[in-house]
Amino acid sequence: MTVSHAPPSAIPAPLEKPSAPTGTPPELEAVVPASVRRSRLRAAPRWVRRAVGPLLLLVLWQVFSATGVLDPDVLASPGTIARAGADLMADGTLPTAMGVSLQRVAVGLLLGGVIGTALALVSGLSRLGEDLVDATVQMLRTVPWVGLIPLFIIWLGIGEAPKVALIALGVAFHLYLNVYAGIRGVDAQLIEAGTSLGLGRWGLVRHVVLPGALPGAMTGLRYSLATAWLALVFGESINADAGIGFLMNQAREFFRTDVIVVCLVVYAFLGLTADVIVRILERLLLQWRPTFTGQ
Repeated sequence: MTVSHAPPSAIPAPLEKPSAPTGTPPELEAVVPASVRRSRLRAAPRWVRRAVGPLLLLVLWQVFSATGVLDPDVLASPGTIARAGADLMADGTLPTAMGVSLQRVAVGLLLGGVIGTALALVSGLSRLGEDLVDATVQMLRTVPWVGLIPLFIIWLGIGEAPKVALIALGVAFHLYLNVYAGIRGVDAQLIEAGTSLGLGRWGLVRHVVLPGALPGAMTGLRYSLATAWLALVFGESINADAGIGFLMNQAREFFRTDVIVVCLVVYAFLGLTADVIVRILERLLLQWRPTFTGQ
């Protein structure tokens, strides 16, 4: 009987015993949540992230103008527009025009704000007031207010009055709708709670209704500011001899697209500044109302 011996390579190697711990703990890798990784991507200041889109558009605009893709007679390059704006600032033309336009917007916003808010209070706080006011306002707001320019010229002449009236009309409708909706949107349970605490009619209006309608009023103010600048563009086309719209009309006659774009940029800057002011007011006046701000 023969015993076959397997070659050394076929003999399985003995299992190695695990090495004894040396006293040093194993190195652990930290697990970073996905939300933290996303927040690192958003570590840049917010104003930098918001400026990326406009800067990219500006760069593309300059590239198209420099390569001839964009005809300068159709739209001037950003460099040409910047030089035109600097010239208008240097000779005082642009600051003077901005002052005149801002004065018109301020007066129209004040008049329209007072009228729109007063009508909303009358209509929102009283059923009788709603019956007397709301139907008339809803009917008038469906009329294109820009189409009233010929009537304003006949009624008020061609001076400052029709320009201010046009702005006030557009502002009043927006404020009326939002303040009225804010008043009627107040929770009825808050009214009941205020009544059980002994508040009278005017106490309820002051401490419950008006604070509850404030968010709607701020929204209406933002819409009103946008409408005020839009109405200003139309209003300054009525025989204007000063203002940003007057500069645009002059530039149109001489085919100065650079000056036209400068005026449009000024309109946008003034509108953005007004919106920032309203946002600051919202943070100050609506601190009691926590809202979702995005993730």
